[in-house]
Amino acid sequence: MKHHVTVGVDGSRESRAAALWGAREAALRDVPLRLVHSVDWLISPAVPGLGGEEGGRWADEVLTEALEDVRRRHPGLEVSTRSLSGRPAAALAAEAADAGLLVLGSRGVGGLVGFLVGSVSLSTLVATETPVTLVRVSDAPEEASPIRYGEIVLGIDIHEAADKVLTFAFEEADRRGCALRAIHGWQMPSMYQYAPFFDPENEREVGRNVAVMLDDMLMPWRHKFPSVSVIREAFMGPAGQQLVRAAARADLVVVGRRLRRSPLGVHLGSVTHAVLHHAAAPVAVIAHD
Repeated sequence: MKHHVTVGVDGSRESRAAALWGAREAALRDVPLRLVHSVDWLISPAVPGLGGEEGGRWADEVLTEALEDVRRRHPGLEVSTRSLSGRPAAALAAEAADAGLLVLGSRGVGGLVGFLVGSVSLSTLVATETPVTLVRVSDAPEEASPIRYGEIVLGIDIHEAADKVLTFAFEEADRRGCALRAIHGWQMPSMYQYAPFFDPENEREVGRNVAVMLDDMLMPWRHKFPSVSVIREAFMGPAGQQLVRAAARADLVVVGRRLRRSPLGVHLGSVTHAVLHHAAAPVAVIAHD
């Protein structure tokens, strides 16, 4: 059975953008699209005028609107809808268990509403091991414009075994027929801050070694995906800033997150956190050990 693409919708402009982006991704993968909406059973009884019947009617309207929007853009795509009950993050994470990709709308942070919407996306992201892509309103495909794919930007750490992240990024670039820009940021060892005499050649030597390690890490995937043009960038400095800059010309930014089993709070690395909140392109977050 082919893995489908699942999109969480809630009637907002952000979820409409997510539905359209997810439909394009499903068409690229040649898999079905599933639109899902979750009614929060802990909150809806406390909202005047929103009982079980009204909540069900609202869910139907949200799903129907998203379905019609997608079918208008992608008439040949297989699309289904599903109404869920429960806390949105938990319900979406459970629904994504058998999906190849979960797509969510995000307003990022900025103001109370933006923070609340972002918190649902982040909570869902860390509750599932399925790849998750966060899409903003500006990422929705234009109504009549032809599809032109930009490059895929990959944030990679040479000190971690991130096979899932690399595979996802190369597969996405291969589907789109576009280049993959692999970015790694590094820092000099902390001991050099206290060295009485600093030799610039040491920094250059570390940079050369890091570049070789990055090339070695990418090599198996370059052989597996020979049609993907790879641009390698290894530089000294914060990786998050460079990824955010590269996102301005990217179709998608791919980053990883380490799987952590602690139930306390949202666990994201500093680079992934920076990209999620500041990148202009959709961001795919891939969980890995």
